Amino acid sequence: MDKIVYLDNNATTAVAPEVFEAMKPFLTFRYGNPSSIHSFGGKVRTDVDRARGQVAALLGALPEEIVFTGCGSESDNTAIMAALELAGPLKRHLVTTKVEHEAVIQVGHWLTDKGYEVTEVGVDSRGALDLDELASAIREDTALVSVMWANNETGVLYPVEKIAEMVREKGAFFHTDAVQVAGKMPVDLSRVPVDFLALSGHKLHAPKGVGVLYVRKEINLPPLLHGGHQEDGRRAGTENVAGIIGLGAAAELAMSDMEEVAARERRLRDKLESGIVAGCKDVRINGADRLPNTLNVSFEYVEGESILLMLDDLGICASSGSACTSGSLDPSHVLQAMNVPHSAAHGSIRFSLSRYTTDEEIDYVIEHMPAIINRLRKISPFVPFE
Repeated sequence: MDKIVYLDNNATTAVAPEVFEAMKPFLTFRYGNPSSIHSFGGKVRTDVDRARGQVAALLGALPEEIVFTGCGSESDNTAIMAALELAGPLKRHLVTTKVEHEAVIQVGHWLTDKGYEVTEVGVDSRGALDLDELASAIREDTALVSVMWANNETGVLYPVEKIAEMVREKGAFFHTDAVQVAGKMPVDLSRVPVDFLALSGHKLHAPKGVGVLYVRKEINLPPLLHGGHQEDGRRAGTENVAGIIGLGAAAELAMSDMEEVAARERRLRDKLESGIVAGCKDVRINGADRLPNTLNVSFEYVEGESILLMLDDLGICASSGSACTSGSLDPSHVLQAMNVPHSAAHGSIRFSLSRYTTDEEIDYVIEHMPAIINRLRKISPFVPFE
C-alpha cells in the first residue's frame, strides 16, 4: 500500500522536519548527560534549558514552571497525586468530568478504590459543560478540579479560563489536560490561574516519549518519581535530551504560524465535514465549538471498526470513537456522556488533521466515504426496514 492519507493526528503526529534536524546532534555527537559536572554535559544542560524556555513561551509561562516528563499521562498522574498531597489529609474529594482522557479517569477510579471520593460532572448533547453544575460540585473538602482544555475524541473546547477562576475562588487546585490544545491554539498561563497543565510532545510534531507538566511557580511540587535530582528534584530520571530538544523546536514551530495553520485546518475540516454530510445519509456531527482540526462523525447503523478497516484498505488512517477494538461492546465513554444514540455511537469516526494535511487528501476521503457507508449498510442487520 503506497498511498497514505493520515487523518489521525489527535493520536499522534509526524515529527516535523525542523524538529528532526534540531534533534539529530543529540542523537549522535552531543550525547552528554546534562547532570554531569564536565563541560561536555554542561553544554547539553544549556540546550535543555533553552528548550525549556521555548516551551514556556508557547504556554505563556516562566521557564522554571516547566517540568519535563515522559508523556502526557505521566504529567496528569503527577499533577493529581501532587495536588492530593499538597491539599492535606482532610481534603479527599476530586471533581472532574465524564469526558476526560483515560489518564485522568482511570486515576480517579484508582483513587476511589483507595477511599477518595470523585465527582464526575456530565456534559450536554453538544459536549459542553454546565458551569453551574461544576461549581456546585466543588466542596470544602475538594482538593482538585481537573477539566481538560479540549476533548481528544470530539475536539470540544472547554472554558478553562472561567473554570480556573471559579476553582481558585473556591480554594481548590486546578489541573487541565491541554494535550490536544498545546501548539494548536493560543495558551497564555500568565493570564489564567491554572495550577497544573499537561502536554505531550508527539501531539504537536515532536517525538514520542517526552511531555511537560506546567507547575505554577508558587507550588512546591512533590515528585511522583524518586531517585534523582533532575528537574530541580521534581522528576527523577535522566532527561530525554533529544526529545526535549525536539519539543522545544516543535513549540517554536507552532508559535511561528499557529493562526495560519489553524485557519487552514479549519477550512479543510469544514470541507471534509460538508462533503461527508452531502454524500452520506443519516450522519451526525458530534460536538460544537471544537478544535479547528477535529471532526467526529457518527454513521447510523454501521460499526466504526468496519469503516476503519475499509478506510485502511484505501490507505486512509482515522480512528473510531468506539472502544470495541479493546474487547468492549460499549461505545466511547465520551459519546455516552453526550447521549449519542447507540445506533450512531458505534459508528463514530474521528478525523483529525495537521499542518501537513492537503486538499487532495480531503478530496480523496470525500470521494470514497459514500461507497464505504453504502456497502456496509447493505449488509448491516441494524438498518431499519422501510
